[in-house]
Amino acid sequence: MNWGTKIVIVFSLFVAGILIMVFKASMQQMDLVVPDYYEQELKYQGRIDEIQRATQLSEKVVCRQVGENIEIVLPKEMQQKNVKALLWLYCIADKSKDIKKDLATSTGRFLLPLTGSNSGMHDFKIQWESEAVSYYHEQKLFIQ
Repeated sequence: MNWGTKIVIVFSLFVAGILIMVFKASMQQMDLVVPDYYEQELKYQGRIDEIQRATQLSEKVVCRQVGENIEIVLPKEMQQKNVKALLWLYCIADKSKDIKKDLATSTGRFLLPLTGSNSGMHDFKIQWESEAVSYYHEQKLFIQ
C-alpha cells in the first residue's frame, strides 16, 4: 500500500468520525432552564433588589429536608404576616424532577411533600411577597 492510499484512508476515517460526532450531538436533548431566559435576564435588576432586601432581614431563610418533606422557615419578620411565595426546586441534572409551587402562609412556614424521585442535588429558589414588598432567596439543597 502506498502513502497516497494511507492518506485517503486516514482522511476518510477522520471525516467518518466527525460525521458520527455531529450525528450524536444533534440527538442530544438541550433544555433551557426557563423558556423566556432572555426576557428574565433583562429584568434581573429587580431580582438583585429582591436578594438585597432578603439579606437585610434579621435571619436567612431556612430550607431543610425533614423526613419525606422539605421544611421552609422564613425570617422572623415574616412570621405573623400574610405571605405569598413561589417555590422552585430546580434539578440541574433532570428537568422532570423540578418542582414549582405557589404557596401561601401566615405563620412563616411551609411544608412541601416530596416523592422518591426527587433525590439528588437541587437549586432551591423562593420568591415571596409580604405587604407589597418582594424578596428572593436561593441556595443549594441535596435531597436524599
